[in-house]
Amino acid sequence: MKLKIKKEILLDNLNKVSRAISTKNLIPILSGIKFDLTSEGLTLTASDNDITIQTFIPVDSDQMNIEKEGSIIIQGKYILDIVRKLPDDFINIEVLDELKILISTENSEFNLNGISKNEYPNISLEEKEEFIEINSKTFRNIINQTSFATSNDESRPVLTGINFKINGNILECNATDSYRLSRKIVNLEKVADENYNVVIPSKNVLEFSKILSDDNSNIEMHLFNNKVLFKCDNTIFQSRLISGSYPNTSNLFPNESILKITADLNELYNVIDRASILTSDKEKNVVTLETNGNMLIVRSSSAEIGRVEEKMVITKDTDEDIKISFSAKYMMDALKSFINGTVELSFVGEVKPIIITNPEETDLTQLVLPIRTY
Repeated sequence: MKLKIKKEILLDNLNKVSRAISTKNLIPILSGIKFDLTSEGLTLTASDNDITIQTFIPVDSDQMNIEKEGSIIIQGKYILDIVRKLPDDFINIEVLDELKILISTENSEFNLNGISKNEYPNISLEEKEEFIEINSKTFRNIINQTSFATSNDESRPVLTGINFKINGNILECNATDSYRLSRKIVNLEKVADENYNVVIPSKNVLEFSKILSDDNSNIEMHLFNNKVLFKCDNTIFQSRLISGSYPNTSNLFPNESILKITADLNELYNVIDRASILTSDKEKNVVTLETNGNMLIVRSSSAEIGRVEEKMVITKDTDEDIKISFSAKYMMDALKSFINGTVELSFVGEVKPIIITNPEETDLTQLVLPIRTY
């Protein structure tokens, strides 16, 4: 294997695939990145058995010059550090004596020990004829607006993922840790060939959203019994699915409310943020919200620290008033998922879920459970 490649292109693709390399991997071979060079271009593959990322750099005379085809596995950490720190625009990579790798530029030379391609596990990156198509920007929004609500508790694995439900051309995504819930519903351009109900690990799909480019390209989503494969431009991302039944969250959303308040999104966020400063328990950081006419009062207190009271003007749809306590962190996470404008908080009672919506973003709903303070 021998090639000359533009540093910028190689580094960009190495950064993408290296997200699949785990520092805790028990299989040493999986700490490497597989280089496959053919007359068509260079394919980079990395996997930790949980996720697999593959990118393809097509032949381009201005960016890559291929002298000899071949395959080799190079330790991911070292190749990434070397390429990142080399100052030259172009890098030469050559395999000598089958397992010795020479990485050179005009003034630099690195000799690395490679690993035979035969030792790399056979990873199937199969695709389906029928797949779901979704805009990359829409997909990134889905992940950003739901993933924070997933659980970190591995004792209930199904709650550590995002539930993707596809029915016709409707995609519904739910994330919950049983104390809060985030739901996003989007219309797909194409009707799906069948209905799907799968749970994708939140941390995996977050990694995929980070390597998506900012353009409006489309993502292919290929769903199987135990895995999902995403394909976008020259990148393939494969993840395992979480087995188990996701809880039915539909019945958590009340059909009616005793009170709905409308407030400026940024102002409400800042009020809750300031009120949470004096909470003693940083995990729960409980604040109390109370309405009095067109005034919203948010309070928190700590016997050791002190107390705080914040006020802001709101509008209400009824004359009812409410007093309710909740986690400031959970409420701020929910508010942060909306883009801007006003926000509506619907209340059913002091011990019933709070529903948060934005009139300008009807496809997104957040739910936060109250906390009893007596």
